[in-house]
Amino acid sequence: MDSRAFWLRLKTHRWLYSFSIVATLSLGILIGTVVSYGVKGKEGQKSSDATPLTVPSPKLLSNAFSQIAKDLGPSVVNINTESTIKNPHRRRGEQNPDDEDGGGGNGGMDDFFNRFFGGQGGQGDGAIRERSLGSGVIVDPKGYIVTNRHVVEKADRIRVRLQDDPPGVQHDARVIGEDQETDLAVIKIDMDRSIPSAKMGNSDSMQVGDWVLAIGSPFGQVGTVTAGIVSAKGRDIVPGRQFQTFIQTDAAINPGNSGGPLVNMDGEVIGINTAILSETNAYAGVGFSLPSNTVVQVYNQLIGPEHRVSRGSIGVEFSPQPAPAIARVYGVNSGVTISAVVAGSPADQAGLKVGDTITSVDGKEVKNGDGLVSEIAGRKPGSKAKLGFVRNGKKEETTVIVADRAKLFADRLGGDQENGDESTPKQSKFGATVRNLTPEMAERLDMPAGKGVIVQDVKPGSFAEDISLNRGDVVLEINKQPVNNESDFTRIESSLRSGQDVVFLVRPRGSSRQDGTAFLAGTLP
Repeated sequence: MDSRAFWLRLKTHRWLYSFSIVATLSLGILIGTVVSYGVKGKEGQKSSDATPLTVPSPKLLSNAFSQIAKDLGPSVVNINTESTIKNPHRRRGEQNPDDEDGGGGNGGMDDFFNRFFGGQGGQGDGAIRERSLGSGVIVDPKGYIVTNRHVVEKADRIRVRLQDDPPGVQHDARVIGEDQETDLAVIKIDMDRSIPSAKMGNSDSMQVGDWVLAIGSPFGQVGTVTAGIVSAKGRDIVPGRQFQTFIQTDAAINPGNSGGPLVNMDGEVIGINTAILSETNAYAGVGFSLPSNTVVQVYNQLIGPEHRVSRGSIGVEFSPQPAPAIARVYGVNSGVTISAVVAGSPADQAGLKVGDTITSVDGKEVKNGDGLVSEIAGRKPGSKAKLGFVRNGKKEETTVIVADRAKLFADRLGGDQENGDESTPKQSKFGATVRNLTPEMAERLDMPAGKGVIVQDVKPGSFAEDISLNRGDVVLEINKQPVNNESDFTRIESSLRSGQDVVFLVRPRGSSRQDGTAFLAGTLP
């Protein structure tokens, strides 16, 4: 190829290359035009019909949080206690506490809170320790403080530190009243001046997803504020606890937060932080607060003349969770089917029996256990109530005289039958508290229905502890006599005298039917 032909060919390539670039750009412009206008052009619409998007002004949640913390912080206190521990030692099975008894009574809650908030304990005989156990919130400028019962329970001395106190300054507090059923307590410090107090809110107004703050003293760090949301409402975290339904939150709650407030964005207390779920005893994103509406009801009774909460009861037990199988077997569509009747109780005196299904109270329909408890617990002891119930498919009615729950269940609540004082422990020869096995508990424990009682609590230093009877054990026999209910246990216990040999046949806690049973024996002191 000569030079002229070479340059001619090169020019041709350059022209073709330039044309391809121009064509490509033109095509891109054409496609862009079609994409931008083709559709609307087809419909004959104009782009001016579209509404421009706008970006709203930022919400400075951090400012809202800081203002609430500033306003409410001074009303949140740190609580320290001193306790005298006598002969503490670990009992069989205490390393891994659980709630195999299905909840209810003091024992289940003790293990629950000991695990998550460091309950009473000690390292030596007669030891006295001081520990930052929790928090509280001032609700009255006169010095009245709401906290958890497990924070101040069994304390010999209670001291409160306000956030604006100089280092080392603390105020002695006294217990005004306690309620074991809700794990609430009211304490008071005497001040010569009015002190900041928090405003209570309505917990029923809270919705899942609402912002909340938790304020308290985790690990002794006074005035700590954490933020989160309401994760759920109406949580039952301890089976069988009839007066405890919680607000669940992911606001960080740790040991020491117990008794402190959960606060809404109006700066109102809508809960008292009570417990956490965690495998490490530290924050795992699941915390629980007792709703303020429950707190207010309990507080108003604890500051009253008797300094205790009075709740009505008729003396029946039932499955805490609705069970369709029970409804089908007993031929009812709704109501509460009785699984046990306390001997001598109003229900017993009115002729109610196991298997009866209570369907109404004073003509008002009862759909579930919560509804029945709500109707009866709010009535004054001594008042009458007409119950509608179904027995063997037939509708019947009876009238009961409501009793004081604290007295009716004194053995279970740790109270005295005579005065109903929940702070006075009931004495027994064995030093053990038991309860009947519900059908659900029996199924969970792989036990035959109607056989045995489960150990609810064991008193330190008692005969029961000496022979290694432990919470969660199922007592089947005592001295070869079958124990099928609480009455059997009490009857056998009362028949024994000091110096007699006692042999318990038990299914140890955590064992299955295949693991068998064990003897626990000793001589009654």
